[in-house]
Amino acid sequence: MRRLLPAALIGALLALASPALAFEGQSVVDAPGRTVEVPADPARVFAAGPPAATLLYALKPDAMIGWVRAPRPEERAFLRPEVRDLPELGRLTGRGDTLNLEVLLTAKPDLVVDFGTISATYADLAERVQQQTGVPYVLIDGALAAMPQAIRQMADVLGVPDRGAELAAYAEAALAETDALLAEVPEDQRPKVYFARGAEGVETAGVGSINAEIITRVGGRNVIESAGRGLATVSPEQVQALAPDVILATDREFADNVGRMPEWQGIPAVRDRRVYLVPSAPFGFIDSPPSVNRLIGLKWLAHKLYPAQAKGDLRADVRTFYALFYGVTPDEAELSALLGE
Repeated sequence: MRRLLPAALIGALLALASPALAFEGQSVVDAPGRTVEVPADPARVFAAGPPAATLLYALKPDAMIGWVRAPRPEERAFLRPEVRDLPELGRLTGRGDTLNLEVLLTAKPDLVVDFGTISATYADLAERVQQQTGVPYVLIDGALAAMPQAIRQMADVLGVPDRGAELAAYAEAALAETDALLAEVPEDQRPKVYFARGAEGVETAGVGSINAEIITRVGGRNVIESAGRGLATVSPEQVQALAPDVILATDREFADNVGRMPEWQGIPAVRDRRVYLVPSAPFGFIDSPPSVNRLIGLKWLAHKLYPAQAKGDLRADVRTFYALFYGVTPDEAELSALLGE
């Protein structure tokens, strides 16, 4: 449980942060229905978790005051130069939350945003942090189906509605393109999919988890049906019994070596060489985090699940997405490395 700050320390830190807290702004109703007063054009914004950081980066990178996790060397080339060296501040939400409120206030944000799963737990955290620090805290629904609306809402909160309209239009087109593709693929031709997270491939996410909802959205039949809303751990023997047609792997070594691992033999996906390493720089195509990066994941996953029906040039689509959302245009070598080609 996150510890409360002593009253004297809160007062001192609020005084330190007071320039950021004196603002005139707008009232917004966030995803849990909380009415929050936010600055009209926030200049210093803290993202509570990785999904929010990714959306903040796509919409208003100049307002970022730090990263939840500092970019790794292989990710830096796909990020705008001006944000690559921002400090690592930690996270307020999700697994492994690392940020204490002293650090948050010392960073002098004038707004905290979160983007992802909406629940009473997250709403309660937002309310407590806002009450303790005096910094407005807004939660935006991170469900994939709500992506266009979420982009617009976050953009309005950040004071960049035109940028939001541009990215939301892309999201609407990507979702519509997915629907058009699925209309051509009968249910019995949609593959069974296992999402293999981590170095051993045994961490996964089921149909109820935001980490795997893109699989269902592209018509894949997630073989993990009852893992709840979070992550789960299974055994290779369980995956053997579930017999997925496709395995989506997040770890390169696992993807490269699974064909030689005795405990994974006989699985249709392994036998048919349909184990695909999920692109991950600067953000993953499936999750890591489950944010706007999943919009290009829709296109990539369509090509992997339905190679005969998927339309368009995937390399061109990736280049377009990176230029629009990340402000960086990959060259041919970078595209090849990113897509494993």
